[in-house]
Amino acid sequence: MAEETSVDDVLKDVTVRMEKSLQVFQHDLESLRTGRASTALVENIDVDYYGTTMPLNQLATITAPEARLLVIQPYDRGALVAIEKEIQKSDLGLTPNNDGAIIRLSIPPLTEERRKDLVKQLKRKLEDGHVAVRNIRRDGLEHIRALEKLKQVSEDESRRAQERLQKITDEHIAKCDAVSTKKEAELMEI
Repeated sequence: MAEETSVDDVLKDVTVRMEKSLQVFQHDLESLRTGRASTALVENIDVDYYGTTMPLNQLATITAPEARLLVIQPYDRGALVAIEKEIQKSDLGLTPNNDGAIIRLSIPPLTEERRKDLVKQLKRKLEDGHVAVRNIRRDGLEHIRALEKLKQVSEDESRRAQERLQKITDEHIAKCDAVSTKKEAELMEI
């Protein structure tokens, strides 16, 4: 932060960074497979395409024409085998069906055991989200304390700013929890 930053600037910066962290967390959860087909399941799978690693969504059109079916149509048919190989290597547990022009991914209903594994993955991602938010809080706290040391804010202002920072942190942790709870309900839905 620049020398002439205020407590409000610090808190605005923290809020923006926590919102971005929340968005990353939500995007991470999209890759967890529920019983329904979602293009987010596969769009970020990295595919080695002629020596360059690219996300699948840059190599192909991905659609979900039915609730339990994904269709992947590569822009270049030469990429079919590489795409198929990467899907098999991924931890999605899906078997690609390559007909020479497109790849079909049939999404089977989740078993109880697989659901529990996915919930464990969800809990790990949730904890990572909490850690990211707490790290941003720590940075904000350091900035506020630095402002106090430089006599740019009084002790009282610093204490009030720290309380506001904690409130912002609690709100973002609660948002992460809400997103996680919704995703867990989707995972456990039969």
